[in-house]
Amino acid sequence: MGLIPDEIQAVLHSNGIVAYPTSTLPGLATLPTTEALDALFALKQRQANQPVSLGVASLQQAELLVAVPDFAHRLLAGFERGSLTLILDAHSPLDTRLGGQRVAVRVFSHPTAIALAKTVGPITATSANIAGTPPLMDAERAGLELGLPSKSILSGNCPGGEGSTLLSIEQSDGSPSGFSVSIMREGVIPQSDVTSWMLKNH
Repeated sequence: MGLIPDEIQAVLHSNGIVAYPTSTLPGLATLPTTEALDALFALKQRQANQPVSLGVASLQQAELLVAVPDFAHRLLAGFERGSLTLILDAHSPLDTRLGGQRVAVRVFSHPTAIALAKTVGPITATSANIAGTPPLMDAERAGLELGLPSKSILSGNCPGGEGSTLLSIEQSDGSPSGFSVSIMREGVIPQSDVTSWMLKNH
């Protein structure tokens, strides 16, 4: 997808919520502001102590909010785009609903999600459903089910499948690369593949 409609941009810039397709499940986008996160967590009925990740068009864009070491660039380049989510240090603490000092960042692979993040900046990347309920695969249906108006929905079907593998990257003086990697949630990339990459690239 190319241009993002002006009305979608207006929704986000007014601290609203937009449903959009990703390479797995439909997502809900807001800008990382207090007001927008209030609305998002209320809509999803999600506990405030369950942070959501941020989606970006590139790791370069993520550098607006988090410190991205060269090691993280090399790690992502070793796997299929969108298959890893990295927990990185924020330049300054963000809202705790984004993780506070440590923020999970995913580089999008779906063209619509990429275009959206390119247009408005880093956005939330959380599934478009009430917490604990099965997600729908169609972004339009998912958005309407949540009560979003059509002007707040970017349509598109999603294939489902396993989510990204969540990795925490931290500085480590004892590691040859200077960083340690902890697997917080196994997803589409198995732990063994991450371990194998680390052994070859440390």
